[in-house]
Amino acid sequence: MQYWLVKQEPEAYSWATFVKEGRTAWTGVRNFQARNNLRAMKKGDLVFYYHSVTEKQVVGYARVEREAYADPTASEGDWCCVDLVPMRALKKPVSLETIKADTVLKAMPLLKNSRLSVMPLTREQFDRVLQLGGETVKKAP
Repeated sequence: MQYWLVKQEPEAYSWATFVKEGRTAWTGVRNFQARNNLRAMKKGDLVFYYHSVTEKQVVGYARVEREAYADPTASEGDWCCVDLVPMRALKKPVSLETIKADTVLKAMPLLKNSRLSVMPLTREQFDRVLQLGGETVKKAP
């Protein structure tokens, strides 16, 4: 299993809207590195949902339901999307400030490449954000 973080402005598509809809195609990615990350996602991978710009916090996590396929919103180019299904809101959102202050998370791509909208995380980073969000972390098998 792999772990990811996707960013979205809450005004454009919030976690609450995502939960209400129950599933979404993660479309509109027009950055090559982010596109390659979408292509690397596998069904069942876990994905943090980060509210960018105004809130700057991880608010919940989702699961990859469908692997990369052609982005129907792209009129030209080789762009793809994945389908995500919401899993759970964090008990308490994890702010960017909290992430910056945590030694386990100091190498997170969110801090190193803040403009990237789809990024990989390590299992350790994923578990630490879960912990900071008040969630119980299960030991890796």
